[in-house]
Amino acid sequence: MNPSFDMLKNKKLFIFDMDGTIYLGSKVFPFAIRFIENLRKNGKKVLFFTNNASRSPKTYFDRLTNMGFSPAMEEIMTSGDVTAEFLIRHRKDKTVYLVGTPDLEENFRERGIKLLSGDEEKADIVVTSFDLTLTYEKLKNACRFIMNGAEYLSTHPDFNCPTENGFIPDSGAISAFVTASTGKEPVYLGKPYKETVEMISEFTGISKEDMCIFGDRLYTDIALGKRHGVTAILVYTGETTEDDVERAEMADKPDFVFPSLEEVDKIMFGI
Repeated sequence: MNPSFDMLKNKKLFIFDMDGTIYLGSKVFPFAIRFIENLRKNGKKVLFFTNNASRSPKTYFDRLTNMGFSPAMEEIMTSGDVTAEFLIRHRKDKTVYLVGTPDLEENFRERGIKLLSGDEEKADIVVTSFDLTLTYEKLKNACRFIMNGAEYLSTHPDFNCPTENGFIPDSGAISAFVTASTGKEPVYLGKPYKETVEMISEFTGISKEDMCIFGDRLYTDIALGKRHGVTAILVYTGETTEDDVERAEMADKPDFVFPSLEEVDKIMFGI
């Protein structure tokens, strides 16, 4: 499956999914730290992108710093950032009911997005996300607003979030609840949707042809690359198995497959 490795060596921007790719829950992959250090030493740009919008970029900055990845703030982006930017550019001054964590609420408010409390009669837009503070009241409010005509958006489609103790329900599972009640499917942002590639390109000044993305999920990380012209590399340190790759349609298969980032490091830098 792997084409010429020169394709990777010539890329300018290396995008990394976080959980399942460079760490798993609280378990850090030391080889990921080494690989990213080698990329920076060789003049490559790095971007940490996660669909997990439950934490703010600042929270991820602190976490990645404590893990040893030495990030810069401008190297971190989440699906929450993409969603907030979409609202600012395309839904300016619309009222939003957000089903999300306090971190995500703060991210939206800092960008000037008008968030509702849930007591209102109507909302222009409902946004659901991976919410570790989820309550029945939040779900009830979201469904009521949608059934009263609100547009429905979701930060990302991931059904499960990997942890060192197994998988826990993610944003897609919460969306499924809302859809089951309202009959309305959300418009998803984050990976694998074009808004993410567009925002990354605009933010970094690098064209999609000069990017590559590393991830552990076929339907988000790899799909982002395959659908939008970004070289896609799968690692087996998270959700996806070899059987999953074998069953995938040819158009959905990654450009490269590796057991982990350790093997990529060895191929690119001979270490």
